Amino acid sequence: MTPGARIQAAIEILDHIAGGVPAEKALIGWARQSRFAGSGDRAAVRDHVFQALRCWRSYACLGGGETGRARMLGALRAGEIDPDTLFTGVGHAPEPLSAAEREAGGVPTGADACDMPEWLLQKFRASLGDKAEATAQALRQRAPVMLRVNRRKGDRDTAIAALAGEDIICGAHPIADMALIVTHGARRLARSRAYLDGLVELQDGSSQAVMDDIDLPPAPRILDYCAGGGGKSLALAARSDAQISAHDVDPARMQDLPNRAARAGVDITVLDKLPAPGKALFDMVLCDVPCSGSGSWRRAPEAKWRLTPERLTDLTRLQSQIMAAAAEYVAPGGQLIYATCSVLSAENEDQIDAFLAASPGWVRRETHRFDVTDGGDGFFVAHLCRDG
Repeated sequence: MTPGARIQAAIEILDHIAGGVPAEKALIGWARQSRFAGSGDRAAVRDHVFQALRCWRSYACLGGGETGRARMLGALRAGEIDPDTLFTGVGHAPEPLSAAEREAGGVPTGADACDMPEWLLQKFRASLGDKAEATAQALRQRAPVMLRVNRRKGDRDTAIAALAGEDIICGAHPIADMALIVTHGARRLARSRAYLDGLVELQDGSSQAVMDDIDLPPAPRILDYCAGGGGKSLALAARSDAQISAHDVDPARMQDLPNRAARAGVDITVLDKLPAPGKALFDMVLCDVPCSGSGSWRRAPEAKWRLTPERLTDLTRLQSQIMAAAAEYVAPGGQLIYATCSVLSAENEDQIDAFLAASPGWVRRETHRFDVTDGGDGFFVAHLCRDG
């Protein structure tokens, strides 16, 4: 595909997304109908689409419209690329610009420049103060590809050398002890020996740092209450001899965890169902609760535009319920670790304050925020302790 044809493909996909089709479904549908597109073409089109999702409102302003065509015109203007070099009408490229399109568009301001709805920008300002705009701007950029080196199989230097041998270039990142940032060859990771042999795992740096900050007693009993794919369980297992049990309300999300654990050389027990509260107690219960994902919108930008005030209210209600239920599994003297990949106070500090107010016998040991500008995703973690 020519660069112009890739732009046209992105235009069509963006129109489907604007019509309500989920981004992944729209991309898969296009790929199935475009067997002529090679892997490089598919990757380039995907990059166009996801960057347009990150900059949905600012590209519309720059392009002068709400269509996929206007947004891709806005993308070119944002990148200071002459649209006439790609909007040529030659082959499968977009048709040349009309006189009206050449005159349309303007510089985005306010919420448009931050690429979020006005109500959400207000939440950002209330939660982040003078960091709100910088965070919003960081979320408009593509996220870095980050790896966690498995301590049980090697150190960072070993992993860097192994990956370099397969033309995947990485460097150490200061956000976490075993964090690497990939600067070249990221699309080869899934087929690399370092990945297939369990030396490295894909994991954001902030997520790694959250696990590094947890103080673990010798051989603790740990319950990962909202395990999802199990990335945090794997990170904890790599640095201790913990007895780790992973649970998720949707067991299908954990289906790959046994294979991932075997590859990493660790033992994790997958629990499709939990025993009744009081029948099993743990030294630590980790709750990485469902949230808005506002700290990780670089990776999942569509979620930013799907979030509504009503959805945020539903999420905070669910988070409160999960905390209360998970606390029942913490042994006396044990810890409850609450985490979100959100930057919003309603999902973070407000939740901790409400839990402590309603839960005698619990104390806050520490809380920590990881900013998007730190290099990883935006993240929040609170360490709570139950009186012995």
